[in-house]
Amino acid sequence: MKVCSVVGARPNFVKLAPLARELSRRPQFKHIIIHTGQHYDASLADAFFSDLGIPPPGHALGIGSGTATTQTARTMLALEPILRDQRPDWVVVVGDVNATLAATLTAVQCGLRTAHVEAGLRSHDRTMPEEINRRLVDAVADLLLTPSADADDNLQREGVPPERIRRVGNVMVDSLLWALPHAAQSPILSHLGLTAGAYAVATLHRPSNVDDPATLQGLVWALAQLAQRLPVVFPVHPRTQARLDGLALPKTPRLRYLPPLGYLDFLQLWRQARLVLTDSGGLQEETTVLGIPCLTLRATTERPITVWEGTNRIVGTAPDAILSAAEHILTQPYPVASRRPDLWDGRTAERIVDALLEAC
Repeated sequence: MKVCSVVGARPNFVKLAPLARELSRRPQFKHIIIHTGQHYDASLADAFFSDLGIPPPGHALGIGSGTATTQTARTMLALEPILRDQRPDWVVVVGDVNATLAATLTAVQCGLRTAHVEAGLRSHDRTMPEEINRRLVDAVADLLLTPSADADDNLQREGVPPERIRRVGNVMVDSLLWALPHAAQSPILSHLGLTAGAYAVATLHRPSNVDDPATLQGLVWALAQLAQRLPVVFPVHPRTQARLDGLALPKTPRLRYLPPLGYLDFLQLWRQARLVLTDSGGLQEETTVLGIPCLTLRATTERPITVWEGTNRIVGTAPDAILSAAEHILTQPYPVASRRPDLWDGRTAERIVDALLEAC
């Protein structure tokens, strides 16, 4: 059975890695990885592939930057001849980035079966590009592989037939649990002079947060204020860095801007943090599994299970609300117990491959 996995951005790589390992263990599968290059920092993409033990892609499309429309169109044009030539039994897409949508539409137009890993997540915020991508992909993909019961419920409310839905768990947790002993070898804390449990980590990359100068300025100001309480380490996404370059940034040595980090270094950094502040979806899940308090700097989340069953809190982007929530966390006992929702057990990739076999 031939499977083509299409990935385009760093969160996709984390979800791909366990699936690639599982497919390589089963001799009845031939697995072809197609990297669209939506995240176009080649050195950082290579670091993620290396850190996660992902084999080199069979095809690298080099799509690069651009608007959502541009990236989607370029990806479809580059991908179509590959899929028509390979004629895989399954095209597997992951997450909700532009590459996910482009690959799904292309595969459907080519008459190929598609499976969506991480299906059914909904923020119900149509201003988020990812929400549009998720809904479109789930509308046309053949097999919807969900991470949690709330995702099943979302799809059923949208009228998806039950036979297209298969709950498999959270494949990012597979990567996280696999990587923990490897990340423990990272010297990142000693290099930065940090003490475990005595600093915060922040990440920002969502367009709604970084493309509006006033919002971004307020978020950075909040981080600078928090840095008066404890050091804040801020690995800066390339998109965010381009926006920060035009702002007057607070001058405080305890707010430390870093270049983007590889997966293992970043895992070791945030897993030892007292607090994480982020607009990332994946970090909401990962911090829940390891019991790290997380403040999500958005008004909504497509991962509400991290709030219901985990360590996540949605606080929005108002600086006062962020600082109040952070202060509350810093007065609570530490460490926090880890919490793993049902099927977040490190065996999701096995269930995904089983589902592909059973759906043939």
